[in-house]
This record gives sequence, C-alpha cells and structure tokens, in this order.
Amino acid sequence: MTTGKGGIMAKSAPLTKTPLHGILHGGDLDGARAAFAGAPEPWIDLSTGINPWPYPVPTLSADAWTRLPSSAAEEGLRAAAAARYGAPSAGHVAAASGSQALIQLLPRLRAPGTVAVLGPTYAEHAACWAAAGHRVMESASPDELEGDVLVVVNPNNPDGRVLPADALLALAARQSARGGWLVVDEAFADPDPEASVAAAVGTAPGMEGLLVLRSFGKFFGLAGLRLGVALAAPGMAEALRAAVGPWAVSGPALEVARGALSDEEWISATRARLAREADALDRLLSESGLTVLGGTPLFCLAASARAPDLYGALGRAGILVRRFERRNDWLRFGLPPNAAAAARLRAVLQEAAVEEKSGS
Repeated sequence: MTTGKGGIMAKSAPLTKTPLHGILHGGDLDGARAAFAGAPEPWIDLSTGINPWPYPVPTLSADAWTRLPSSAAEEGLRAAAAARYGAPSAGHVAAASGSQALIQLLPRLRAPGTVAVLGPTYAEHAACWAAAGHRVMESASPDELEGDVLVVVNPNNPDGRVLPADALLALAARQSARGGWLVVDEAFADPDPEASVAAAVGTAPGMEGLLVLRSFGKFFGLAGLRLGVALAAPGMAEALRAAVGPWAVSGPALEVARGALSDEEWISATRARLAREADALDRLLSESGLTVLGGTPLFCLAASARAPDLYGALGRAGILVRRFERRNDWLRFGLPPNAAAAARLRAVLQEAAVEEKSGS
C-alpha cells in the first residue's frame, strides 16, 4: 500500500442518535462539509467506486486543447475501446461525455414501453427510463425479468453481484428475437474482464438487441475526464452517435483515453493492485465488526445494525462513505488512497466497535 499525506484525525465523536442528514450522492464533498461542519480536513472520500490511483495523464498535444476534436481522433478512440473491450470494430462503438449521458439518452431512442431493471442497483437507470415515459419495474431475480427493455448492472452496484456471461447472452438472444433490448451496464467490469459480454455485441443475428455500457473514469481513476462508451450492433451504435451529435467527447479526453485503453502494462498492474487493496479493505471492515456483503475490486458493501450512527461518526471524522435510503443498515466503502487514510478509517471503526461492546 502506498503512503501519502493525510489529515490528522481529531478524536472521533462518540456514536450518537443524532438525526441524519439527507442522502448525499457519491463524491459530494461540498454536501459533506455542509452536513458535518468542523470535520477535520482533508476529507477522505470513500463514497465512490473510483480508482484512487489514477492513470498518469501524459503531456497533451496543443491541438487537443485548441482545435475541435477531429473525426479521425474520435474514430481512433472508438477503435481503442473496441480493442480493449473485445467488440468487433470501431463501428460497434459510440462515445459520449460519460456513461451517464448514454444512460439518459438510451430511453429516448425507443417508443415508451415496459422496462425491467434487475435491482437493487444504480438508481439512475430506472429514473431515466421513467422520465422518458416508459413503465419501469424492478425485479429481484434475473428469472423474473420481463419487458421490452431489460437493464442489468454487471458487476452490480452496490453489492458486486455478477451474472454469468452465458445467462446474459441467453437474455440478449430472447430480447433480440422479440425486438427488445438488453442493456448491460459494465461500469465496474474492468478489474474482471471475464464478466464482460461486450465481445458479443452484433456478432450474431441473435445479438442485435444487446447494448453494453462502459465507464472510463472508474477503473482509470479519471472521472473528471467524462468519458463513457456504448458497444452495440453497428446500426444501433450509429444511431447513438447521431443522437449524441458531433464533438461529443473533448479533444483531451480522446487523447488520454486512446493511450490509457491501449496501455496493457498499466492495466494489468492496476488489476493486481486493486485486488490486493480490496482484500485489505474487506479485512479491515470485518475486523471492525461489520459484515461484508459483497463488492468489487473498487468498493466493498458492508452491513451493520448501527450503520446510521457509524455513518455519522465517520462524517464527523472527515470520512465520507455511501449510505442508502432503502437499506439503512448498508454502507459502501471505496478504497482508501493511502496508509494514512486507511489508518484514519480504522481508528473510527475500531472506536465505534469498542463503544458498541461497552454499550455506550
């Protein structure tokens, strides 16, 4: 584990039954500072699943900043994404300023119908389909998924559930045969490429309805770059590119991403590092009395009967984690970026465990 500068943690406040603030979106440090005024700086943001050891941004060409992105540069990015994710060609790829942009766009490309989302999962999928006039339902089991469009986050956020590729491909074939879609959000698939079905898009007559979303920012740790891609049959990918419009991805993002997606040495080393760090986080949480429910190499979901109070204690110590409105016994933890951050997290969790044992 790397080391780095971290803030000095004041003695954490005891767990109390104080009212909790509203649910903060992942990464909302401004909201955290407002909710926990006086918390020590710098804040440790463990509320996202973003790799805290980002891809090293190279020196960019002047043209990346001063000229509109060229069609050749965009095609180069799409070719690099196709090669990285296993799609047959650049023609199977559409790029946008983040996978969130694609999540919001896809519902507008179909007439209103029925949409089934495998849940619980990332809430934006259901929200965007509903906002576009579709009738949305949540299914707890893949066997119960039924609709014009099926949405599966794989690996799932927040519990890391992974559906086997053959099961997803069977769903895709069923949907394609009836003119429907299967949308697979693989935002957290980079650490485990075996979980991906991206290589199947448009490769057979039965896969026309398969669409795969990939997020660049999470694994590569460059969420501020705002880049996401959709992989689909060529006709669907072309429709998406037309809907997104020209210059959808900035020149700097195109240049950085092309290099990062092709950097096999960095990708391999990062997969190994994330696996080690995720194991260490799991051990830290378990040793502190939390029940580890699942996760991915980029985050861990844990449960505790005192999760609301623990969330407050962490906030007062300047540590932001993710909590959930529908399950107030769950907390999701991202990877601590260095040894100082891990020690600060451990101190709060262990103090909370001591207080719970003492009954205070």
